[in-house]
Amino acid sequence: MRSLREYGPGLVIAATGLGAGDLIAASVAGANYGTAILWTAVLGAIMKFAMNEGLARWQLATGSTLLEGWVQRLPKFISVYFFIYLLLWTFIVAGALIAACGLAAHALYPGLSVSQWGILHSLLALALVILGHYTFLERIMKVFIVLMFAVVLVCAVLVAPDLPDVLQGLLIPRIPDGSVLLIFGVIGGVGGSVTLLCYGYWIREHGWTEPGDIHRSRKDLAIAYILTGIFGVAIMIIAAGVKPEVITGPDMVLSVAGYLETVVGPVGKWGFLVGFWSAVFSSMLGVWQGIPYIFSDFVQQYTWQPGAPATVNTRSLAYRGYLLYIAIPPMALLLLIKPVWLVIIYAVAGAFFMPLMAVLLLYMNNRRSWVGGLANRLSSNAVLLMSVLVFGLLLVTEISKYI
Repeated sequence: MRSLREYGPGLVIAATGLGAGDLIAASVAGANYGTAILWTAVLGAIMKFAMNEGLARWQLATGSTLLEGWVQRLPKFISVYFFIYLLLWTFIVAGALIAACGLAAHALYPGLSVSQWGILHSLLALALVILGHYTFLERIMKVFIVLMFAVVLVCAVLVAPDLPDVLQGLLIPRIPDGSVLLIFGVIGGVGGSVTLLCYGYWIREHGWTEPGDIHRSRKDLAIAYILTGIFGVAIMIIAAGVKPEVITGPDMVLSVAGYLETVVGPVGKWGFLVGFWSAVFSSMLGVWQGIPYIFSDFVQQYTWQPGAPATVNTRSLAYRGYLLYIAIPPMALLLLIKPVWLVIIYAVAGAFFMPLMAVLLLYMNNRRSWVGGLANRLSSNAVLLMSVLVFGLLLVTEISKYI
């Protein structure tokens, strides 16, 4: 299909953003509150769309990535702070993804331990990124998207409650007693965090570099976040339909799979586990390929003349060195921290980034002298302001839970 060929970067960002955190948060929400808060997955997708669309407008209007804009146009402490944050975030998130891939593969074949499976997946992703290129990533991510969505949607249809309940949960925002923290978790978990920055590098690779390409990018992102919202809603419906006993942590997903077996048979269980594995490994592959772009871009801005944006070379020492940093050192976390705590730390680390990005997009994209006709519209400002509020509250609640 033409759409699948033309709108690849959005599918890559969708596959990267849908990982273990989304599955766990949405599953817990569905198990605890049924279909009452389905609207949260939709709202989370809308907010992430607004932020990524703002990133694309900045890049297409100025010819520089958002990171390059931070370095060139904002006080130095912002980019330096982000660089330090990136180093810490990368290490923690890589460890969480290695653990999540280990959990998913161990559930499918327990012949190897969680740690062994996680290490194997990290090395496989490392090899695929080194040997491949962006076009290869785009193709393989499309396969993962089709696989995980087919599995999750079929399972959701098989166990779905009455259609009126689903529509009410989608269209009428409700906040059941005790659900506030979980609502913030679902909204914040849908669609990734720092990985949003990768979209700018992937549209460069795809050849979208002019202001006129904004229309393609908007359609591309619309497809991505419609799929993201549907995925989150489907996971919540599945959890609501099977009502597993385990309702916290990574074991939640395995509990959902076990109960699917009792509801729809072995096909339901193994299909869901394959979908879980597809989601977490595609996230790993996207992070391993995309995050080194950010590090390399930062290095170029501080070692080259910071005027003309430079295309990141995926064979450079900076790119491949950071790829090794992602893939290998975080393996040690599997030996030091239980996988469940890695997922919790991952959620906290991601929460720090979103309010900052929303605030900076509000400032930078409202400067018409910088972005011209692609400046924020009223609707963009409204969603970004709501994102600052929601993600700021999410940050506070995430921190307060573990202090």
